[in-house]
Amino acid sequence: MSAHGGDAGAPDASALHVVLPPGEPILRVVPMPADVNQHGDIFGGWIMAQVDIAGGVVAARHARGRVATVAVNSFTFKQPVLVGDVVSFFGRVVRVGRTSVTIDVEVYAQRNPGDLITVKVTEASLTYVAVGTDRRPRPIAG
Repeated sequence: MSAHGGDAGAPDASALHVVLPPGEPILRVVPMPADVNQHGDIFGGWIMAQVDIAGGVVAARHARGRVATVAVNSFTFKQPVLVGDVVSFFGRVVRVGRTSVTIDVEVYAQRNPGDLITVKVTEASLTYVAVGTDRRPRPIAG
């Protein structure tokens, strides 16, 4: 599985150049050759794992404690991620329930340092549940 939803008719990534959102990313990482799929793009599962980590950081901060992933509500690969890209993960709380919190995560890749190009590569929505030391759901303090 290639980690992007594009096809041969998709616009060139340089035509989709964007800027990073304001603020610091939750996570920033550079994928390595060991993270590629059989087509040479970064494996979608690697990106999914990093998104879950970034979303979990935001959820745990909001819940003030341990959280567990309970749902991947949506996940869209918009462009491929390449070896050597600087990949930045930005997350924000979009819904808070009694014991759960939903986080939207946006992922950007920066490439070609000599003439920097930034592209949005992934969007996802994940829901986490706050859990106590007994690993059972607990209320999120308001």
